[in-house]
Amino acid sequence: MILNGKRALVTGGAVRIGRAITEALQAAGVEVVVHYLNSRTEAEALSPFSVCADLGSPADCRELVGLAGTVDILINNASLFTKDTLAEAMPERVLREFQVNLFAPMELMRTFAAQTEKGAVVNLLDRRIRCNDTSCVPYSIAKKGLEQLTQLAALEYAPNITVNAVAPGPILPPPGSNAASARELAGNIPLDRLPTPESIAEAVVFLLQADSITGQVVFVDGGQHLLGNGV
Repeated sequence: MILNGKRALVTGGAVRIGRAITEALQAAGVEVVVHYLNSRTEAEALSPFSVCADLGSPADCRELVGLAGTVDILINNASLFTKDTLAEAMPERVLREFQVNLFAPMELMRTFAAQTEKGAVVNLLDRRIRCNDTSCVPYSIAKKGLEQLTQLAALEYAPNITVNAVAPGPILPPPGSNAASARELAGNIPLDRLPTPESIAEAVVFLLQADSITGQVVFVDGGQHLLGNGV
């Protein structure tokens, strides 16, 4: 896809990784509709086109693509992360995490495909899809489900829409921590450096431009996914 002149919807596109994706797309000549929930100031500063929606609400998800208007690109970046073990994973908390991390991208892809003659989707996953992290069970299951959904959607929406995914590793340090402590908390990384939001955005742009690639997951994690549970 030639990106210049295209229009994109980026969920969670105002801060952190979403912001880097928005800026990379804008630099490539894409008009970006920035979705946000709480980051209105940041969204409006980034783009004249922004829309508020709660991805935890099925009704909001059904309306979001319509509110954004016709778009050629969908980036499912927004997510919800909680550290719940299996013992802590109460049904209402699990459903909330599944709604944001799996059901919302599913609904957005379905709505996007219905209004798009030719386009591209990129879903944001997590390097945990290649391991079993018992500290965040609902999140891990939802992201693994989104990987499978990416492949199924790639088949269903071919040949007119490509559907791919990017799986980041540890990117940004927790609030209040410095770079050294963030690197230590990230665990074993074969390339011995933290990926950056900009490196995630580069992978997203690459997949959008790659007309012959669909159903693929690009890991941007310094090789961490190769270690499985040994991180």
